[in-house]
Amino acid sequence: MANPFENSDGRYHALVNEEGQYSLWPAFVAVPEGWTVSLEESSRDECISFIEESWTDMRPKSLVTAIAAN
Repeated sequence: MANPFENSDGRYHALVNEEGQYSLWPAFVAVPEGWTVSLEESSRDECISFIEESWTDMRPKSLVTAIAAN
């Protein structure tokens, strides 16, 4: 079976979790607990572009908050 995350013709969601981390996710797979859809079903390229534009700070939100508190 081919990797569903690498199907250039597949349909995907862009997900985000509470830490502000993003993930490319195949549209036919249930969204895992703790993640929400940030971009509805789109092409792989559209989702990757959205993630690249949205996820500008790779640090988890909890780390950013901890650093700011010091």
